[in-house]
Amino acid sequence: MKRPLLLIAAITAVALAAVIGFSLRGVGDRASQAQGASVGGPFHLVDQQGRAQDESLLKGKWSAVFFGFTFCPEACPTTLLALGQAQDLLGPRARNLQVVFISVDPERDTPKAVQAYLANPAFPKGAIGLTGSEAQVEAVARAYHVFYQKAGEGRDYTVNHTTFTYLMNPKGEFACVLPYALPPEQLADRVRKAMRAGRDAQTC
Repeated sequence: MKRPLLLIAAITAVALAAVIGFSLRGVGDRASQAQGASVGGPFHLVDQQGRAQDESLLKGKWSAVFFGFTFCPEACPTTLLALGQAQDLLGPRARNLQVVFISVDPERDTPKAVQAYLANPAFPKGAIGLTGSEAQVEAVARAYHVFYQKAGEGRDYTVNHTTFTYLMNPKGEFACVLPYALPPEQLADRVRKAMRAGRDAQTC
């Protein structure tokens, strides 16, 4: 009687391992697709001062573009804290890098709310926050291949969203993906590498 049970357990373990492996490959595949896809394009949003902004905002400097929301419990503050530390590690080079935070929660994230959120002294200095109407946010998310989806009801809902940061070169073109939870030192190293490669760099 024990052999059939052991056989079932073994088959279950193999199946579970296959599912986990497939899921992990899926995450890697999505990162690779974002890396190779055409990322970015025209957008029309407003910044935390209420001023209209478009894709020209990304020209002239390197831009670390991250999509999130001000009620975000973990991924957003974690990423912004890391970018703030990476900014410090870049030293004088940090003058050529701007951090752009684009809200995927237009219902709650007014310009004033985004301004208050980015005022956190641990977040990147001079970070630009962008928000807009539902249609405007949907359009920019589509251009950057960003997934987001409201989860829950009432004022305490959350938003599931892509956690990559997109490094754009000074021409406003996609350079590379900066993965979530990358340590500040590695973030700074990748940005530094891209900067050394020049304003046309499409790798880091």
